Amino acid sequence: MRGKYSRLNKIFDPKSKNTIIVPMDHGITLGPIKGLENLDNNVHRLAQNGVNAVLMHKGMINSCTDYNAYRNVAMVMHLSGSTMYTPNSGLKSITGSVYEAIALGCDAVSVHINIGDADEGKMFNDVANISSECLKYGIPLIAMVYARGKNVINEYAVDVVKHSARVGAELGADIVKVNYTGSIESFQSVVEACPIPVVIAGGNKVDSEEMFLNNIYDAMKAGARGVSIGRNVFQSDNMDYLTKAISDIVHGNKRIEAVIEEFKFNVNNKFSVV
Repeated sequence: MRGKYSRLNKIFDPKSKNTIIVPMDHGITLGPIKGLENLDNNVHRLAQNGVNAVLMHKGMINSCTDYNAYRNVAMVMHLSGSTMYTPNSGLKSITGSVYEAIALGCDAVSVHINIGDADEGKMFNDVANISSECLKYGIPLIAMVYARGKNVINEYAVDVVKHSARVGAELGADIVKVNYTGSIESFQSVVEACPIPVVIAGGNKVDSEEMFLNNIYDAMKAGARGVSIGRNVFQSDNMDYLTKAISDIVHGNKRIEAVIEEFKFNVNNKFSVV
């Protein structure tokens, strides 16, 4: 277990004990979307502004050429995926192994589970096997758990998100990523019902980055241990400023009013934060 905790200490900031993870695994699902054209450059910028870990599929990890860009961030290898063209995009097929992640020098692996999907059982079985391998090799497991299926009315409902978080813990994950429920009080009940660190997802691209920062602030006040946000970071026209603002909340414990004021100043004046 010592190896697992050593690797977790690379993902969680030593001072704040929280984490900022930026998933960049969208190439399988959505293709080479904006923000994923030059991974090395973006990872370097993210690391400069407080990001603790980045998350990719094995091919992108293997193709990185600027190793200095990855020196200051933990690497998470994503092990599941599907394209937007498949008839059942809810089924996430296994695309890699824990052993491959170790060979590529990764610090953790992650999986995506859609509870409520018709193929939920297959995903559970896959994750159970991966969890066993992680335990064997001392590799942390991050579970991205969402409720998506014909019986799911609202995937952001507190009881649904609470169930999603608990599924990740029950299956052996070390960190679980779930949707934010929209309020401090409701998300606090999610955190309290889950024995492992909970981080919030970023979801679809937002229109208001100020509201986005407010949600992160509230989630942290509710007891979240950080964020795992992809498109809302790497597709932002203000990526450097936004990442710093997230870091000020997650790691700096700054008041939201001060964070937003500084964020606006940086955006309006193009003040360098790198």
